[in-house]
Amino acid sequence: MSSTFSLSHLTTLFFILLLHRTCDARDTFACDAKDITTKNLPFCNVKLAIQERVKDLIGRLTLQEKVNLLVNNAAAVPRVGIKGYEWWSEALHGVSNVGPGTRFGGVFPGATSFPQVITTAASFNASLWEAIGRVVSDEARAMYNGGAAGLTYWSPNVNIFRDPRWGRGQETPGEDPVLAGSYAASYVKGLQGTDGNRLKVAACCKHFTAYDIDNWNGVDRFHFNAQVSKQDIEDTFDVPFRMCVKEGKVASVMCSYNQVNGVPTCADPNLLKKTVRGQWGLDGYIVSDCDSVGVFYNSQHYTSTPEEAAADAIKAGLDLDCGPFLGLHTQDAVKKGLLKETNVNGALVNTLTVQMRLGMFDGEPSAQAYGRLGPKDVCKPAHQELALDAARQGIVLLKNNGPTLPLSPQRHRTVAVIGPNSNVTVTMIGNYAGIACGYTSPLQGIGRYARTIHQLGCANVACSDDKQFGPALDAARQADATVLVIGLDQSIEAETVDRTGLLLPGHQQDLVSKVAAASKGPTILVLMSGGPVDITFAKNDPRIAGILWAGYPGQAGGAAIADILFGTANPGGKLPVTWYPQEYLKNLAMTNMAMRPSTVGYPGRTYRFYKGPVVYPFGHGLTYTHFVHTLASAPTLVSVPVHGHRHGNNTNISNKAIRVTHARCGKLSITLHVDVKNVGSRDGTHTLLVFAAPPNGGANWVPQKQLVTFEKVHVPAKSKQRVKVNIHVCKLLSVVDRSGIRRIPMGVHSLHIGDVKHSVSLQAETLGIIKS
Repeated sequence: MSSTFSLSHLTTLFFILLLHRTCDARDTFACDAKDITTKNLPFCNVKLAIQERVKDLIGRLTLQEKVNLLVNNAAAVPRVGIKGYEWWSEALHGVSNVGPGTRFGGVFPGATSFPQVITTAASFNASLWEAIGRVVSDEARAMYNGGAAGLTYWSPNVNIFRDPRWGRGQETPGEDPVLAGSYAASYVKGLQGTDGNRLKVAACCKHFTAYDIDNWNGVDRFHFNAQVSKQDIEDTFDVPFRMCVKEGKVASVMCSYNQVNGVPTCADPNLLKKTVRGQWGLDGYIVSDCDSVGVFYNSQHYTSTPEEAAADAIKAGLDLDCGPFLGLHTQDAVKKGLLKETNVNGALVNTLTVQMRLGMFDGEPSAQAYGRLGPKDVCKPAHQELALDAARQGIVLLKNNGPTLPLSPQRHRTVAVIGPNSNVTVTMIGNYAGIACGYTSPLQGIGRYARTIHQLGCANVACSDDKQFGPALDAARQADATVLVIGLDQSIEAETVDRTGLLLPGHQQDLVSKVAAASKGPTILVLMSGGPVDITFAKNDPRIAGILWAGYPGQAGGAAIADILFGTANPGGKLPVTWYPQEYLKNLAMTNMAMRPSTVGYPGRTYRFYKGPVVYPFGHGLTYTHFVHTLASAPTLVSVPVHGHRHGNNTNISNKAIRVTHARCGKLSITLHVDVKNVGSRDGTHTLLVFAAPPNGGANWVPQKQLVTFEKVHVPAKSKQRVKVNIHVCKLLSVVDRSGIRRIPMGVHSLHIGDVKHSVSLQAETLGIIKS
């Protein structure tokens, strides 16, 4: 059968036969209607509640059979008609073949590869994130039906991008907890679908928690003990995971390799059982990062025996081991009395329930809700167009002197395209990617608008010498405009590879400066990177007229870059991370997890706490038009209902900070109406960021400001749109004290919406007396 993305040349009859055959390619996982020994068993009865079906199935399994289901490559149980299953698939920004559960080939040669998450996060567009999730899950289900993928995807990565050197920061939605949590909830909803308790695919938020070091200065993720305060855990590191579970209703959470305060996360009942499942109410399973259980036994030496490690993990709340460890040692842990079989049953309840919610015990896949999805639904034109749109929305315009951009196809007929990333393809999809449907490189994209003169200037991003500078300078001298496409790739920042600094690698800076000096026309810099780059030199160079940050823009990245450069699309992205100067890293250990600055020269982390100089701030991003904000309506005083207490003043009203648990939160929110006027000559989509600064903002432990909400609004030229903004008081205007307790500061909060500032005063309104 031809490996092609288009089936249009096939006859209608053959297409129907192919689709039917593709859907039949997936063997029935369990409860096969043709299997007379199992089809009438209670766990196969779709009319029974899933809870009853799971209980019936577990009751039929031996201990050894149960243990064989505790690992990612779960073994078949032929005795009850269950086939083997590979739990590990990835879908960070498109269906990926990183995990063994997914493979490309045959009628599935590739899948739509969206921009890397850090780029998509820059769109600040929750509806886009959910739409991408829907497309990815369509393609995942189609590949599952064709026997080429699983239904459990260990994505998204919602760790906080705390230190700019982190190699995996590109996988995350950035440095802000609310942004990361909103991304998590939206993408998960898109992946998992909206069919009640049923799942389209099962998503997984990872890596819980305080995981953001891979390999820095001799410290790796397998041995790192993250020393984290209760305050930072509550108000930073755990926020995206809490939102993912409570708002996104994610079906899985992955614990990380590292220890937190001396305890491996995958063996910590306070994190897994008490917090994720107890406080947040996870309806799903908890999985280890791959070989994490083996790591905390073999590398961290947390337990004396492997059986103790297996017992500790399962009793802490781990349900599934990515790796062989639990499969090898759990049965002996039970025999030695370290673990009860009921503990194993509890883990299986969580994994089997998710499989049943996915329909894996409902018989023939083709007869189910998503059973008709097939090859025609992978890489379809609408999906590829969304990948292009996502890249356009995520690209950030950092600088535009003049303005020089957009370029004109009439005035800039010849463009020199220079730089080590100028004609890349695979670089654009970053890591945890699959095989793309096809690529448009920057050179190809620009070539659709102008005649191009192409020179690399550097052989690769390492740019170890200047031997190719000459031809690049000649190209710049001849062209009407010069576009330099430079930056990083997976050789510089990746899983297991943290950066050592923030400057451009090798001789890239020298290349940029010399090309800009030689260029006949305007010079535009386009940066590909996940993490921030100190490009102060380019920001301050008057010969460099414009700067774009493209992140890793996905399969259609080159087309999106060109559309922005030539004005077919109007940029609207905003930086999801602070861009620090190289000096920021002076004496700054990646291993210091503190978010807040200290009095001994520690600068603090992210825009919420760092007050020093930046190259570009969080939320920075220009556009080809101009938007003006006006506050149409907003309250100046909001009463917060508070329960009184018989014993003591535990609400701490006298100190003007009320415990969230003592307030009657409900739907207590502040509603703003903001008029956004486009006073420019181009239609544009505006990213409305709303920050709040709490009272006593001068205190070190209080954020100087924090993002509370954001909206995306399209405004035609010379017109106005009114945007309604809701700010949940308890969730978004609260702060966390040094004991890790979330409180609502009474007094005047300052809301920042672009250049507009509005003060709103919160005051406590005491209700009936309750016991402390």
